[in-house]
Amino acid sequence: MTVLKTSLRNFLAHKGRMALSAVAVLLSVAFVSGTLVFTDTMNTTFDKLFATSTPDVTVSPASAEGDEEISATGRPESLPASLVEKVAAAEGVASAEGVVTYLAATVVDADNKNLGPTSGAPTIASNWTQGDLRTMEVGSGHAPRGPTDVMVDAGTAEKHGLKIGDEVRTISVAGDFTAKVSGIASFKITNPGAAVFFYDTATAQREFLGGEGRFTDVTVMAESGVSHEQLKRNVAAALGGGSDADAGGYHLQTQAEAADSMSEDVSGFLDVMKYAMLGFAGIALLVGVFLIVNTFSMLVAQRTREIGLMRAIGASRRQVNRSVLVEAVLLGVVGSVAGVAAGVGLAVGLMELMSSMGMELSTQDLTVKWTTPAVGLFLGIAVTLLAAYVPARRAGKVSPMAALRDAGTSGTTDGRAGRVRGAVGLVLTGAGAAALLAAAGADQAARGSLYLAAGVVLTLVGFVVVGPLLVGGVVRVLGAIVLRVFGPVGRMAERNALRNPRRTGATGAALMIGLALVAGMSVVGSSMVASATEELDRSVGADFIVQPTAPGQTIVPQAKAAMEKSPGLAHVTEITLAVVTLTAPDGTSEKTGLVAAEPTYEQDLRREVVAGDLAAAYGADAMSVGDEYADQHGVKVGDTLTVAFQHGRTAKLKVAAITSDDTSVDAGGKYTSLTTVERYVPAERMPATLLLLAKARDGGEAAAYTALKDALADYPQYTVRDQTDYKKEIQDQVGQLLNIVYGLLALAIIVAVLGVVNTLALSVVERTREIGLLRAVGLSRRQLRRMIRLESVVIALFGALLGLGLGMGWGAAAQKLLALEGLGILDIPWPTILTVFIGSAFVGLVAALVPAFRAGRMNVLNAIATE
Repeated sequence: MTVLKTSLRNFLAHKGRMALSAVAVLLSVAFVSGTLVFTDTMNTTFDKLFATSTPDVTVSPASAEGDEEISATGRPESLPASLVEKVAAAEGVASAEGVVTYLAATVVDADNKNLGPTSGAPTIASNWTQGDLRTMEVGSGHAPRGPTDVMVDAGTAEKHGLKIGDEVRTISVAGDFTAKVSGIASFKITNPGAAVFFYDTATAQREFLGGEGRFTDVTVMAESGVSHEQLKRNVAAALGGGSDADAGGYHLQTQAEAADSMSEDVSGFLDVMKYAMLGFAGIALLVGVFLIVNTFSMLVAQRTREIGLMRAIGASRRQVNRSVLVEAVLLGVVGSVAGVAAGVGLAVGLMELMSSMGMELSTQDLTVKWTTPAVGLFLGIAVTLLAAYVPARRAGKVSPMAALRDAGTSGTTDGRAGRVRGAVGLVLTGAGAAALLAAAGADQAARGSLYLAAGVVLTLVGFVVVGPLLVGGVVRVLGAIVLRVFGPVGRMAERNALRNPRRTGATGAALMIGLALVAGMSVVGSSMVASATEELDRSVGADFIVQPTAPGQTIVPQAKAAMEKSPGLAHVTEITLAVVTLTAPDGTSEKTGLVAAEPTYEQDLRREVVAGDLAAAYGADAMSVGDEYADQHGVKVGDTLTVAFQHGRTAKLKVAAITSDDTSVDAGGKYTSLTTVERYVPAERMPATLLLLAKARDGGEAAAYTALKDALADYPQYTVRDQTDYKKEIQDQVGQLLNIVYGLLALAIIVAVLGVVNTLALSVVERTREIGLLRAVGLSRRQLRRMIRLESVVIALFGALLGLGLGMGWGAAAQKLLALEGLGILDIPWPTILTVFIGSAFVGLVAALVPAFRAGRMNVLNAIATE
């Protein structure tokens, strides 16, 4: 009880000095809690949507379980309309409806503006059924009654200003058709951002499935008292028996099974996002450890005399140790409780941000599971206790005689510990460097990745451990470059930074971690852009690239026809992908993709040929393979491969060429001609066009580019790029990814900056008497503030120098590993590195503002009288 009272008294007495440590815990726990609340809320939103929108039992084509078969022809797999009556006749069925669902439609307004979402959510084109009333209600107008009617969801209508009577054009693989908005329907539940368009059944069948009398699914509702499982068995029996899941060639799912299946697809993406965000939260927690260690180390040093007096009047080492740890628990509890609350606010802010980007999330679905505060409290308290453990042990070792000495007096133990620390740090750093070199020299990506991960961890820990030993040399060099121009004030700032290497090293290490990751990612990103640009120049001969903007879409025939009519083009190359089962001469078979293109593809994509003639691969019953496949299966030019086309016949294709897989553009690609695929695959089963390439006539590139954009203006779902555009697109995509990473790392850097502020603030308190004496002998307030600011700058630059150097090493090793995937150019983004280094000095200046201001306001006499 005495220990608790003492700890509580000390905690309250020094609450101002612990405030920044509490903020560091708060921020880190808030990031963790906010991530958990945000992802749980998204899961709740989708779970509610799937549970509400799915019927009791769904009957689908058996082949519709795989996405590749849905998108291969540009049309979804379908069922005969006669199946609806057969299902409706099953025992226990209250109602059965045929449904048409098409996810590859593009709907545009009168100005050819795409009405689909930009958040990555789908555009859903469907027929209007009674089942839709479970999730939708018609707010104005009426449901579609004929081919000229379309009903749109209220969110899409509001976003694009659609009103009853407005005309929209729908683009599908079957062609274009226009309709007027007949109604606007609102969701009864949260719509995460999809754009939904409803048509009458006949129109949906004709335009999306190629003819009437077909549905993509049959939805079944049970009579009262009939379970979903029983209904599924009854429907399976009515369809010809077989297993519940695959009856008579159809796939059956209960409501729970269908919802779980859809949830799995979403949860995979959400899990990646959650664990990525938690990873960055972990980095912030790690950085916060240094701040807390410094706080308690400085508080213990400042209270050396107090602790010595406690020992002198009978306090045991264990009691002193526990007293410090109880203070850490109090700090962890306060920071964690505030962090959990802030995390909920952060989650709400993220929901608002996502809503502004088109993914609608409602606070009504806000989900705070009991595990979220439990995890937040555990992490906050555990990390704080872990960080305070070493300072607590150090406090326990304070002897009663320390009451007679000045605070912070060190003995031979510190020197011996420093030597041990240096040896351990050098061993760890050396082992990490060896692992990075092994990663750079690896010939297999999997093995190299393990070496890289080990190298990153070992060098990071090694630099943290050896950091205090580097303070002397690095700070002196930085002082000679940066501080000496400020005369005596600069020299005093340098000596202050050198006074306690362990403290300076820990403060700099916190900043080092965040900046090392920034530098490493910058090197990798810049190298990826440089490598991709070089590969594009080397491999791509086409002048223009046309591809869908949204994933999963294909190029409709009418867009291809418009492109072929565009003036100024020497040729247009159509590319698609056929799914085949490939059997090599050694008897091994594998399911793979076979690129089918027109013969001009050889000019548009320049591939290095190891053997044979690539032009011949686009001849009748011929193909090419990559050299890795050829080596694995002993394939040579002239060999015949057995190719079983999905939904088609089996062919014997002759290997006319073997191409090099040492490329980042379509490595491992196997090629044949469209004519060959057409010979073995029925017309209605031909894979849809995935990509169009074009070559301009000599000297007419600019005019052809403008004409091509004009020709495809009616199809906004496609992007027309020349090679310059494509390079910029790659750069922008990598830049966006890096910006996200930098944004997530910003929390760790903020915590590190708080560490600098905290170190300076406590250092000012610790040096109160010294500051008073300096003022007494003539140091002005302005000089004092400058001294503290310069000390902060040199600490920040110390951390930046170590972090940027370490990060560039990580990035260089990662690039060598990526070279195995064809990204062979190492590009150091020196402007970014220099900007970050200079920015670190600015960060140091900002961090010192408050401590320097407080130091300048000290009363000289009171400061001198301080013990």
